[in-house]
Amino acid sequence: MGTMPEGSSTAGPSSPAGRSDAARPSSPRTLAEALRTRADDELAALLRARPDLLTPVPNDLTQLATRAGTRASVVRALERLDRFTLQTAEALAVAPDPAPYETLRALLTGDEGDPAIEAALPHAVDVLRGQAVLWGGDDRLRLVRTARELLAPSPTRPSPTGLGPTVAEATAGMSPTRLQEILAAAGLPTTHDPVSAVAALTSLFTDRERMDALLDTAPPEALTVLDRLVWGPPYGEVTATPAPPVRWLRDRGLLLPASPRTVVLPREAALHLRAGRAHRSPEPVPPAVVPAATASMTAGRPQVVDSAAAAQAYTALTTVEDLLKDWHEGGPAVMRSGGLSVRDLKRTAAALDTTEQMAGFWLELAYTAGLLASDGEAEERYAPTPAYDDWLTLPAAERWARLATAWLGATRTPGLIGSQDAKGRTLSALGPELDRSSAAEVRRRVLELLTALPPGTAPAPETVLARLRWERPLRGGAASPDTNAARNAAGTPTDLRSRIAAWTLTEAEVLGITGRGALSTHARALLGTDAAVLTATGSPASRPLRDELVSRAGSEELAARAAETLAPLLPEPLDHVLLQADLTAVAPGPLERPLAETLAVLADVESKGGATVYRFTPGSVRRALDAGRSASELHTFLATHSRTPVPQPLSYLIDDVARRHGHLRIGAASAYVRCDDDALLGEILADKRSQGLRLRRLAATVLAAQADSATLLEGLRAMGYAPAAESAEGDVLITRAHARRTPPRTPPAPVPDGPPVPDGTLLGAAVKAIRAGDLASTVVRKPVPEPARNGELPRTTSAETLATVQAAAMTGSALWIGYVNADGAASQRVIAPVRVEGGFVTAYDHTADEVRTYPLHRITGVAELADDPA
Repeated sequence: MGTMPEGSSTAGPSSPAGRSDAARPSSPRTLAEALRTRADDELAALLRARPDLLTPVPNDLTQLATRAGTRASVVRALERLDRFTLQTAEALAVAPDPAPYETLRALLTGDEGDPAIEAALPHAVDVLRGQAVLWGGDDRLRLVRTARELLAPSPTRPSPTGLGPTVAEATAGMSPTRLQEILAAAGLPTTHDPVSAVAALTSLFTDRERMDALLDTAPPEALTVLDRLVWGPPYGEVTATPAPPVRWLRDRGLLLPASPRTVVLPREAALHLRAGRAHRSPEPVPPAVVPAATASMTAGRPQVVDSAAAAQAYTALTTVEDLLKDWHEGGPAVMRSGGLSVRDLKRTAAALDTTEQMAGFWLELAYTAGLLASDGEAEERYAPTPAYDDWLTLPAAERWARLATAWLGATRTPGLIGSQDAKGRTLSALGPELDRSSAAEVRRRVLELLTALPPGTAPAPETVLARLRWERPLRGGAASPDTNAARNAAGTPTDLRSRIAAWTLTEAEVLGITGRGALSTHARALLGTDAAVLTATGSPASRPLRDELVSRAGSEELAARAAETLAPLLPEPLDHVLLQADLTAVAPGPLERPLAETLAVLADVESKGGATVYRFTPGSVRRALDAGRSASELHTFLATHSRTPVPQPLSYLIDDVARRHGHLRIGAASAYVRCDDDALLGEILADKRSQGLRLRRLAATVLAAQADSATLLEGLRAMGYAPAAESAEGDVLITRAHARRTPPRTPPAPVPDGPPVPDGTLLGAAVKAIRAGDLASTVVRKPVPEPARNGELPRTTSAETLATVQAAAMTGSALWIGYVNADGAASQRVIAPVRVEGGFVTAYDHTADEVRTYPLHRITGVAELADDPA
């Protein structure tokens, strides 16, 4: 076992301080041994950072180490690394295994050094070691084998560093004669075996002075070839008769054959040409999120941002209400494959006077908030849920908080609507394929980046995307800074993470989370980053408590705080309108709900904006009369709620429509028309427009039709009459909108992005169980007969078991037992017997860390321990 280099246990520019394995007297031989040296809080931190290791709870530290090295778990851990930490792992993957800390630092800083990298490297190594991606002391740093396999270069998978194989790897299988020829051409003495030849060539390429002298003799064209390969990819194609510059490089081993037509630049030669750097552009410092060019207009004026955000929040509420009001009697049908058809989406966009993409966002928002769902009938259709009616009764600020909370934690991704999946199928609004598990995490992180700016300051969107790509480069589609995130011809990022971030900025603006691009005060309250939360947690640096509050952003506490902050900024509902002589009414602001609902029946909305304009028409007045209102009630309603006198033309319109309303009565025969005025019926029969209704006279006051009553009603209204429908008893039918609701529905559950992060209680119990299991599996035992010596359960006779247990109870010593429970599951345990009686042994179980009672007949055997674990 190696020892730490002199001075490596103290903090300094070349040795990170405070790491779990770095300051220990010797390096562990395996990852399991490294984990055994960690404190409980360090194991808990590992399980918190990689929660997939906890499902199910490992039996011991050896099983935990094995699970931490599986491919799926390592890939997930690498995906959660920031760019510089990932670059550190990539550099270690191309370093010798194991590598000292100084070698790793040299690969990242190069020959010239870099203070920023040297300052950031200890933390990066801490993160890798803390997440069990790296282990060992500073003299022997090792990546777990799976991580090295994923990050090291290979012919089929180039390294993100752009480096190729080592000289030893590239010359594997090369003939000894060819190796000696390369040594001679490079000016090196020949050797007696291939191993020493490879060592001599490697030594040449890693010696700065000798390598410079060799390159000084190279033709300029050869140096140009090296320049094209030095930063990757390191492979190049050659012909059967290569050009002289390529031949010169190949003869001296600066290009080695990878296949009959391909050559590769050896790693050691590339590192010399790179001045020792593994990456062209290491990024130890995250990119800053800077204010936008237009941010100066609102900088230092958060009240301007809050006002703009509040106005947009109220618009969002009215949009959702208009959408669900339009589907009040039942919405479009659900497609067989799920979701809304393109035609219905276009109709919805036209009704909301917006684009199809934004219509999809409002639909998804209502669906995520539990206000909209499918009714589950045989002919399935969308309709509002009962929760929508409850939502309407809430104050405006609380309704907004419900929508914003649902949006914040949702994994539904409206921006994908209209795009295609991997099979070429178009993704539809409200369809089943719109969930993306990373959406909630990206959405929250974007808003957290906005909180770091001064209040009232809008960020430059491209800097937000750059920061996100730095924080999760593997998930952002750019494995290293040498390869930028893919963008399409329009400059829009094509990787999903950046697209979700861009959509988040747009959606936050239309929802009222941001105003003029800057985060609003009520959004900060919803996120748990407002001044009230910071005061409650002591300071912005109080991360654990504040993170706990932030993780409960969907809780009633934070939603109530956000609603309380927003409420004073929203306009108060009005109880009046302004009637005008041109048969219009102007609502100078939002109306109280009863007034708005009645006015929506009595008049048609002509325009919206800062004020809503309603227009009265014969059809709208007839609609109110059909709903059971009388002319006198309509006059009273208008006089009560108008700040201006009721115009005479409006009064005449109501009286005229009311006088003719119900003069004609329509019922079902197939259908009939009844009227006391036989001359009026004769007029209808003589009208050519009634021919499609196929009317005939049954009596002086009755006409029969072959059309149904609804068609007859609409036909006569189109001819300018004002008929009323009647029941079988002859009473006028009052037609009110029939509210269609789905059965009670729960909002769609977000798709988890991997296992949930465990809480402190679970972590504590898991660490205790792993420690106890590791004690049982590693405790030193006295020699026992086969097969227990091979790690199987000990086997003893009943008499031997009873005698050994009784002796241990008297001496207070511990035993290793094999035990089979009532379900037949076998396990190993370390116990300290306290009492033996009645066929049972009561003992302190070190594995479970509690006192238990075991039936003696279920103990398969016992073995004494060499040392008492207590």
